[in-house]
Amino acid sequence: MPGRHRLRVGPVQRFTRNLVCPVDIPGRRLLVKYTRDPAEARQEIHGHARLAGHYRVPALHARLRVPGGYVLVYERLPSGTDRGLLLDLLNTTEPTDELYAYMSQLTAAYRDVMLATAQLACPERVVGKLYRDRAAPGGRLDTYYAGADFPVADGLVDIPISRLGDYTLHINGQPHCLDWAATLEQLRADFATAEPVWAALTQGDPTDVNLAHPLAWFDYDTAGLNSIVGELANFLWYICALGGWLVPTYNVPAFTDHPATFDHVPANTPEIHRAEVDHAARTVRIDYTLRLAGPRRSAVTAYWNDLVRPVAERLWPGGSLAELLRPYVAMRILGVYNLGELAPRDRLVLLARLAELLSPAFDPTTYFFCPQEASCPAP
Repeated sequence: MPGRHRLRVGPVQRFTRNLVCPVDIPGRRLLVKYTRDPAEARQEIHGHARLAGHYRVPALHARLRVPGGYVLVYERLPSGTDRGLLLDLLNTTEPTDELYAYMSQLTAAYRDVMLATAQLACPERVVGKLYRDRAAPGGRLDTYYAGADFPVADGLVDIPISRLGDYTLHINGQPHCLDWAATLEQLRADFATAEPVWAALTQGDPTDVNLAHPLAWFDYDTAGLNSIVGELANFLWYICALGGWLVPTYNVPAFTDHPATFDHVPANTPEIHRAEVDHAARTVRIDYTLRLAGPRRSAVTAYWNDLVRPVAERLWPGGSLAELLRPYVAMRILGVYNLGELAPRDRLVLLARLAELLSPAFDPTTYFFCPQEASCPAP
């Protein structure tokens, strides 16, 4: 039949600065990706090659240097509306057996490769895009926050962020402090150290849209030798905050093929119950409830128990996961979105989360990464 031999080209979609388009030719389903940044494209090609021997990745059929960037042609894995990604297993009312099986397979694959390829590496050898580069001079911390001053939460807590350190924060009844300038400087220092870190061969940006179902890994511009703690922090924060709440709120076009995502945003969006300032007493009271839908909570619990704990026990026996995770999670809070450009309520929750993270009492195994639906403390 003539239709069997036609070239079929699907709609072009934009993901950050890249364009992707499905293309069908006789006998092959392809995904064509145009990347504007040649250096980023070369890193993606290199990262794909590094992962190919350790993880399931779609075949890279062709790469072509074109004016303004690269065209990469990948095998296209089966997908469709609300199917084909880990995201789709999370976009349900309750966790399913399919999600449990997927998380078991995912954590086993990561555990095996991480422990097989783990090595102490100088930071210069580790992929720096998501952490070290963002803290370096001219990186995202500077781009977003250098010289900037904005209200903690317009209309709710109208204190300039630069003066927040003058106030005691009472967050869900617990006292905290957050010195904005000191926090940024500490984060820059944390990622400027020359001290070796435990690193392993990973994809680097393990989000629910970069993990296919059935299990495979997409997006390779951060693939290679990555900080193990950075990899763990990335998945945990993405599943708990970015994927179900912030990304669908601020990057709607990314979910064109997965519209069920938006049905579940309310179940993953924190609720602020109180935000009050007492200037005379120099106090700010913030009461909020952290929400995480059942499927995301189950995914985080499985990831923590089946990957984070066994890897930590092998590489950091007796070490503090709170201390290890703190700078990486802080960078995910501050270095993905510019807090000054977010809606006031979202900004307030993230600043409260940051203050909790920086507290000496920070415990990643309780409210932070394994949250339970709970009422806010009584007035």
